[in-house]
Amino acid sequence: MYRHILIPLENSPADETILTHIKPLAQITGAKLLLVHVADGWAARNFDQLKLAESDEMKQDRLYLEKRSRELTAEGFSCDAVLALGEPSDEIIKLAREKDVDLIAMTTHGHRFISDILYGATADKVRHEVDVPVLLLKVKS
Repeated sequence: MYRHILIPLENSPADETILTHIKPLAQITGAKLLLVHVADGWAARNFDQLKLAESDEMKQDRLYLEKRSRELTAEGFSCDAVLALGEPSDEIIKLAREKDVDLIAMTTHGHRFISDILYGATADKVRHEVDVPVLLLKVKS
C-alpha cells in the first residue's frame, strides 16, 4: 500500500486537518512521513542565487517543521522534514520524485472562481504533474 507519504505543511491551522486525517492511514500501512514546507518569500526564492542569509520567515518555518517532526516521532511515526525554497508546486513535485513517495496528502481551501486561480494553483499543478496518487482534503472553515 503506502510506504512513504509526502505531506506539504503551510505552517497554519490547515496542517492539523491533513495530519489528523493521514496519521491513521500511516499507522495502518506503516508509512514513513515526509513533512515539507516551501518557503516562498523573496529571500527564499533568491537564497541560493544571491547567497542570502536565512530570513526570519525561513527560520520560523524550519523551527515549525522540526517541532511537528518531533511531535510525530514522539507519537511513534517515522518522520523526516524538509524546508524547501521556491515555488511551492515545483518544490513539492521535485521532492515527490526525488524521495520516491507513493502518496502526496495535502489540503485545499475550497475557494471559488478567481481565488481558485490564485490559491488552488499549487494543488492543481501538483496533481497534474506527479505519477502518484494525490489526496486532497478540504480545510474546514
